[in-house]
Amino acid sequence: MPETAAASWTTTPGATETHELSLTTQGPLYPPSEVMDADGNFVVVGMINRTTLDGATRPEWGAAVVSPDSPLPEFGALAPYTVVRELDPEPDGADKDIVLYTLPLPLPCNNYRMVFAPEQLPEAHQVKRPSHAFHEVPIPDLRPEDGPKVTAPVTFGAWVRASGTLEVGVTSDGHRGTFGFEFSRLVPNSVYTVMSLRARDLDPAGPTRPGPLGVPNVFVTDADGNGRYHATLPNPFPDPGLPGANRIINVVVLWMSYQRSYGGAIGEFGLGGDIHAHLKLRGASFQDLRTTAAPQS
Repeated sequence: MPETAAASWTTTPGATETHELSLTTQGPLYPPSEVMDADGNFVVVGMINRTTLDGATRPEWGAAVVSPDSPLPEFGALAPYTVVRELDPEPDGADKDIVLYTLPLPLPCNNYRMVFAPEQLPEAHQVKRPSHAFHEVPIPDLRPEDGPKVTAPVTFGAWVRASGTLEVGVTSDGHRGTFGFEFSRLVPNSVYTVMSLRARDLDPAGPTRPGPLGVPNVFVTDADGNGRYHATLPNPFPDPGLPGANRIINVVVLWMSYQRSYGGAIGEFGLGGDIHAHLKLRGASFQDLRTTAAPQS
């Protein structure tokens, strides 16, 4: 039974959970991926919308090259992806040499009209940019003599070697949540950020803006792609029956193609324009963790 405002709501002080993060290239289901190949197709590791034997459309976890001309339903609805071919997701597999690209702007096959940085770039949907290989993204104001660190192609084989672990818990007072990450084999010498996905962020009736998991939400990988990140947030797991409650249900680790962060926003364009999901949990999580708001002083 789902929790309601009338049900007993007991915090879980001191409770912890450990999760292995899943490799991905996908944020929401549209656009199908936050990564493209040189031909402008989506490189999808995540949920693939496929047609079932009974004619329904159902997402199934997998890996495939998907056409940008796939049918685009209304936000919240599903349509089958147009799969160009299946992908070999092994690091040393047949597709290991695919060079990874950003999405062009405006974002193709996109039905999520959220403005991610309303104070910084309120007209984000009007910007036009081509797709760029990850190692050739035109970082603003960059000069060659400044020493860019990502200068070689980022390949699919390297991307799928990444791994990460999350330990999430509730503080002893029951009012805060803690999130501790350990990463390995990410893109070396790169800016990454971590975002939270809350229960209402993808609500078709009124989506909320996804936000950082802590501010600043930044870590930088070392030469081997290792990194760590920690954040403590106020009341991240409230009673979902309370007015305005919006629990954190997932976390997403983002490679930042422009090598910068955006304060209280997750990016200027999101969804493959300047952020690229690399690790996340496969589904809604943290249901057994419960917090309450701290008393007003």
